[in-house]
Amino acid sequence: MLTPVILSGGSGTRLWPLSRENRPKQLLALTGEYTMLQETARRLEGFHAGLVERAPSIVVCNNEHRFMVAEQLRAAGIEGARILLEPVGRNTAPALALAALIAMRDNEDPILLVMPADHVIADREAFHAAVTIGLEAAQAGALVTFGIVPTDPETGYGYIRTGTARQNGSLDLVAFVEKPGLHRAQEYVASGQYVWNSGLFMMRASVWLEALESLQPTMAAACRAAADGSTHDTDFIRIDATAFSSCPSDSIDYAVMEKLAEQPKLGIPGVVVPMSAGWSDVGAWDALWDVMPKDANGNASHGDAMLEGCENTLIYGGERLVAGVGLKDLIVVETPDAVLVADKSRTQDVKNIVTRLKAGGRSLADSHRKIHRPWGWYDSIDFGDRFQVKRIVVNPGAKLSLQMHHHRAEHWVVVKGTAEVTNGDKVLLLSENESTYIPLGHVHRLANPGKVPLEIIEVQSGSYLGEDDIVRFEDTYGRAAGSISK
Repeated sequence: MLTPVILSGGSGTRLWPLSRENRPKQLLALTGEYTMLQETARRLEGFHAGLVERAPSIVVCNNEHRFMVAEQLRAAGIEGARILLEPVGRNTAPALALAALIAMRDNEDPILLVMPADHVIADREAFHAAVTIGLEAAQAGALVTFGIVPTDPETGYGYIRTGTARQNGSLDLVAFVEKPGLHRAQEYVASGQYVWNSGLFMMRASVWLEALESLQPTMAAACRAAADGSTHDTDFIRIDATAFSSCPSDSIDYAVMEKLAEQPKLGIPGVVVPMSAGWSDVGAWDALWDVMPKDANGNASHGDAMLEGCENTLIYGGERLVAGVGLKDLIVVETPDAVLVADKSRTQDVKNIVTRLKAGGRSLADSHRKIHRPWGWYDSIDFGDRFQVKRIVVNPGAKLSLQMHHHRAEHWVVVKGTAEVTNGDKVLLLSENESTYIPLGHVHRLANPGKVPLEIIEVQSGSYLGEDDIVRFEDTYGRAAGSISK
């Protein structure tokens, strides 16, 4: 049994302002029609390796992203996925432990193919070939990592030193190496003994748990307690928050993989499968420029962009025209509420801007102007002293929570579709160009009974317009009473 494990944590701060904490890069369509999560979930389509059966994926994600993850999997045609909700982030080693424990609940011991949700792999056939090689080693009890055959002396990646070649084309794992300087990276590439650390792994669930219990017993015990205390909530598996909060935070590399060669008495071989499959972790804007199509002058663009006399530049536009003239080696990113202009060689420093925004308490670090909810989304298109204007779209058949506000009144105008409005003790249907008024303190609800998206314009007025001024009485999506958001 082969079980894909998709790790969908992380905030992608180096891809700000497009990637933000509440909608990070793995939930964005950066390189094509599908989001990075959807591309990862579809990566094994067409994969066949003997008689190995493929189980539904396990996706480990942040609790706050659960509805977006579930909706994106549904939209990509991914059925039966088990979505594990991390109450707090504890890095990849505990996330994999939770997935392994859940995968073994049916007395199975599947092979786990561990894939970060925010990577690009352009050559799916080459990836499948590498997985086939890794599968043989994992079935034999090895902990397998996939190493990317380096194309240049990259200083932004960690490296893996490889050893003796094995019969199936894999290599013995010798050591993990931190990100090198340029001279050392050139030596690594020239030697032919090093590959980039991809963050992709494969192993039996039981082997991972055995290694973790030997090398990180505190972490293993906390993960077992958290999994034992888990509960099912509609589409989700909720991990026990108290137990998981006590778990140490560490990566798969540091917690286990780096120690395999150092502790041969453990008896678990480390194996590297070299792979050339158009891989990128899209860790920063220059990496996205690398994988995007370019014109004759090395320029890449997205959205409504015009370039005149530019070289080796990326313009990533959103809803407005972005024009570049005479630009060289620059990154320009436009979103409705922020614009980034960066030297292409300094894109790693974008995370410092996010740090400063957070230190200043600015929401631009965490949220876009457009906010996604389980029922649809809203966009705060204008605001001022004592008023705010939102564009709200409700999916067919969806509805907001039954709620009230202490400090604001609301006016709703239907732009498209049909709205079912609960306003106090009245329930009414509104069609396009019709409106209603929700007085301060009235219990109310907005629902879409139709088969097309419902779009309204909401005008809020009052002394306080924050999202935490919501008293929730009833909610279809299991959100706690009084919690923030519509």
